Amino acid sequence: MEENNQENFKRELGLLDGTMLVVGSMIGSGIFIVSADIARQVGSAGWLTLIWLISGLITIIAAVSYGELSAMFPKAGGQYVYLKEGYNKLIAFLYGWSFFAVIQTGTIAAVGVAFSKFAAYLYEPLSDENMLYELGAFKLNAAQIVSILTIVLLTYINSRGVKNGKTLQTVLTIIKILSLLGLIVFGLTLAAKASVWDANWTAAWTPHSYNADNASWIPISGKALITGISAAMVGSLFSSDAWAGVTFIAGEIKNPKRNVGLSLFLGTFIVTIIYVLTNLMYLAVVPINEIATAKSDRVAVVAAQYIFGEIGTLVIALMIMISTFACNNGLIMAGARVYYTMAKDGLFFKKAAVLNEFSVPSWALWSQCIWASVLCLTGKYGALLDFVIIIVLIFYILTIYGIFILRKKMPDAERPYKAFGYPFLPLLYIVLASAISVTLLITKFSTCGWGILIMLIGIPIYYLTKPKE
Repeated sequence: MEENNQENFKRELGLLDGTMLVVGSMIGSGIFIVSADIARQVGSAGWLTLIWLISGLITIIAAVSYGELSAMFPKAGGQYVYLKEGYNKLIAFLYGWSFFAVIQTGTIAAVGVAFSKFAAYLYEPLSDENMLYELGAFKLNAAQIVSILTIVLLTYINSRGVKNGKTLQTVLTIIKILSLLGLIVFGLTLAAKASVWDANWTAAWTPHSYNADNASWIPISGKALITGISAAMVGSLFSSDAWAGVTFIAGEIKNPKRNVGLSLFLGTFIVTIIYVLTNLMYLAVVPINEIATAKSDRVAVVAAQYIFGEIGTLVIALMIMISTFACNNGLIMAGARVYYTMAKDGLFFKKAAVLNEFSVPSWALWSQCIWASVLCLTGKYGALLDFVIIIVLIFYILTIYGIFILRKKMPDAERPYKAFGYPFLPLLYIVLASAISVTLLITKFSTCGWGILIMLIGIPIYYLTKPKE
């Protein structure tokens, strides 16, 4: 079996590919939808923009901190490897277990569903209202079938070698960036109205919460404002997540000690700028009231109607389908490398450690595909997002604290790249992310609590399956 070690991965990804993987995995459907919920929670232009900006800055800080770890351990498995080196196998296993059970597969399912949502915009029978089969409480609809088919197709493409997945990722991501920039430019030049912009910014820093029952706005402050901000940040942080995917495939990146860290910084920086500009475009084109009440939260569709008229909705539907397809391609490609590395450590099914004739872990890819497809059938995506984000934040906090542990544990290890702004910025991230996690647990315990429970179930599983030393 030894011939299938790390060295068997082919280093075929350059800096552009790495950056496009980060950007492509981060930009899914969130930026087109999430601003509606943020507007309902905080109800003002200033706060809406600030929440996207804070989420972006937190993400960039985390990404540049990861640069140090990726340069120290430039091999497949990324975050799992950093947690194993910084702490122990149990913490690393809990991450890998949560990653397989919820984080990666739940995100793949949610993105697949977003794809089918907008496919139905182009062809109505593909919608989730088209029931194909019912058995007791179980209902199977057309949208679920579409999302599963896209996941199967992308898994197949990625099982045929990293080159296919890489080419698809880079081409689709460049199309995605250009189309988003096009939307921003057209929005700000063709459809921007001074009256809408001025009205949105008159009380820019007076937060309001939207009451859907009587379609009214209620001013909020103090505890209600903190609750509103943390609830609003679930969406923007989720939209800014999945940037760590490039660390999982470090075994296939050329000159990983330099390129992984650079891809992380460039990718998160590009996405943050695009996100903030997109929201400024929304605020120049759409009254805040309409942002908050957009049908099915599709803010981008409302904006596109203002910009391009009726054809705008089709433009957006196509953009989001390309966007979510590229996003899932990146997630599927990167995720399998974590199970591969865990299997190498005896912490996952042995078969996941085998590379196929195309030098990719196909067994790991297909097992991820099957579980993500099962999650598509549960239909509870909103809850999935809540319990994905809480576990994601907990492991980001642990990983970034791991930088401090490893500086003590391995003071003489080669560090081609040092965490930017150490110790101040990594500490700032830990404080901010911890505050958001605690608030989420208090305000959304019903869903976030499940996330924590799934993670903790991993502890007995670890001790039951651990190979005897």
